[in-house]
Amino acid sequence: MIFKYKGIDANGTKVNDSIEASDINEAKTKLRSKGILYQSIQEESPSLFKKVSFTRKYKIPPKDLSALSRELAMYIRSGISIVSAIKIVQSHYEKDKKMKLFLSSISTHLDEGQNFYTALNEQTVVELPTFYKESIRVSENGGILDEVLNELARFLKEQERIHKEIKGAFAYPSFMIVISLVMIAFMLTFVVPQITGIFESMDQELPKPTQFVIAAGDFFSNNFQLILIVLVVGVSLFLLLKKKVYKFAYFVDKVVLKLPLFGEISQKSELARFSYIASLLTRSGVPFVQTINLSANILNNLVIKELFVGASKKVVEGKLLSKALLESPTKIDNAFVQSIALGEETSQLENVLTNISELYFEENRDKISLLLTLLEPGLMLFVGGSIGFIVAAMLLPIFSMSIH
Repeated sequence: MIFKYKGIDANGTKVNDSIEASDINEAKTKLRSKGILYQSIQEESPSLFKKVSFTRKYKIPPKDLSALSRELAMYIRSGISIVSAIKIVQSHYEKDKKMKLFLSSISTHLDEGQNFYTALNEQTVVELPTFYKESIRVSENGGILDEVLNELARFLKEQERIHKEIKGAFAYPSFMIVISLVMIAFMLTFVVPQITGIFESMDQELPKPTQFVIAAGDFFSNNFQLILIVLVVGVSLFLLLKKKVYKFAYFVDKVVLKLPLFGEISQKSELARFSYIASLLTRSGVPFVQTINLSANILNNLVIKELFVGASKKVVEGKLLSKALLESPTKIDNAFVQSIALGEETSQLENVLTNISELYFEENRDKISLLLTLLEPGLMLFVGGSIGFIVAAMLLPIFSMSIH
């Protein structure tokens, strides 16, 4: 729970801030321990908009979490304790209320004598990835917190960069697709019906292409609102089912993996993410079975996620990961399985996983570039061909009249 308070701190400065606590008595105790004399304190009441829209914990954007991790790693490496490092970093987020409250909550837990992992796990302000917290837990026990924080920062920044690259790369094709569909719909709905009146006085059979375009134009103009409603409802229903119904989401992910080129890009992207985080967790000292499960939890594709979760159960029984993957009915890139087998055989699995992630990230970058190179002229052809067909279909009867 979040409580807002007003009061005076130990320096005599007026403060108006928020604090996290399980109840109001704990909030008061925490304020007294900080030397703050509170004048008023009450539970924060979210607005109706917040109640409807923000039912879950706040998620820190990967870019911000990366910057925070890197900054903490730098201070810890300089010999500053994690308690002092959090307090220093906290001053950098005065304008970001969520981050300020998050860091304040962490600081309070640390002041109470808890370690960094427990503080992260018990705070209720933000939702952190499980693999992130587990990496902190193991690295804290092993005395390599600064190294792991730095690795986590690098991983999060790399993920953000890849996401932006893909988003930017598909921005132009997406724009072209939307514009072309809007133009075709506009011509069929508004332009074609205006021209068809000219052909009504003709005492001759219209060419097949013209009949097709006129029929399509009549359908669009008569059912424009219905088509729009069906489209919006269809997309909304698809997204809702994808989010809420596991079997439907699994089916969609399975179909995606079977698509030419897109399927390969999707699979290698997931394998690259798995490999990177698995290498990081292995380096941090996380037990291997737990590493597989934590790494699988960051995957978006449910088919591949289920594959690794199932493989982890076989690893518990004493099987090698490569063997468990080979025996699974879901088949993935054979080169990945062979690389895992090599790493297990030479006891260099951590390095092999790192190399796999770098290789797959690079391969995907090249494939996406190739896809976009082929997609752009294809879209231009689609737009030009569709509009050209409509125009030609409208002109065919006029040419027929002039010939006769």
